[in-house]
Amino acid sequence: MRALAIVCALLCSAFAVAHPEDDLCDPSRDAMDPQLCAMLAQLNSADGALNQQSTFRVAALESQGVLDTLGRFVMIGIGHILPGGLDHILFVLAIFLAARRAASLIWQISAFTLAHTITLALAATGFVNLPSSLVEPVIAFTIAFVAAENLLFKDVVKWRPIVVFIFGLIHGLGFASFFSALDLPPGLFWNALIGFNIGVEVGQLSIVVLAAVAVRLCFKKPSEDVRYQKWIVRPGSALIGLSGLWWGFSAALNL
Repeated sequence: MRALAIVCALLCSAFAVAHPEDDLCDPSRDAMDPQLCAMLAQLNSADGALNQQSTFRVAALESQGVLDTLGRFVMIGIGHILPGGLDHILFVLAIFLAARRAASLIWQISAFTLAHTITLALAATGFVNLPSSLVEPVIAFTIAFVAAENLLFKDVVKWRPIVVFIFGLIHGLGFASFFSALDLPPGLFWNALIGFNIGVEVGQLSIVVLAAVAVRLCFKKPSEDVRYQKWIVRPGSALIGLSGLWWGFSAALNL
């Protein structure tokens, strides 16, 4: 009879909303066997522990997915610049060559970063949509323009941060074109976008740091050294400008 009572209690628990021992083991009623009540309580406790473990496991998997996506797209962003983004590398180097002071370089890099972050987000979310066939030649011509300024002016002109900001908006559209072609994980769009943008920043800052270290190893005070201007800034800017023009016209002819 005790076995039959246990089976009935278990069947009732499968369809009941409340815990079965709440009704079957009510002290105000004719209580069931104390051993049976203890078994039912143990079963309910085990079910609660399993549900709690499942909740924690799902949360852990979701957290791991977010971090994995962020890290993966950081690496994709870095790879898009180093070594994949030669056009962006040349643009950043053109900015670097023109800056004789650290403050000027920081202002320009900050303007470029802010600008392409804005248009990357707008284009990736669909608010701005321009064909890459139009964006790519314009990016190339921005490189040529900045390099030409380096050759025409001995020092950074006052409007250079504004020019860099405007050109950064265009470069952001180029980043967005590449980002939109990636296999994005469902439900993790913003994590992927943030990771990619961080990777791009790491890539371009790496270029600036490497260039600064190389120049400092060769010239003690590059801003005051005539040889640096004569043998590095001017030839380097000329080469960057010619590369930008060549890419720009080549891309324009393919429109």
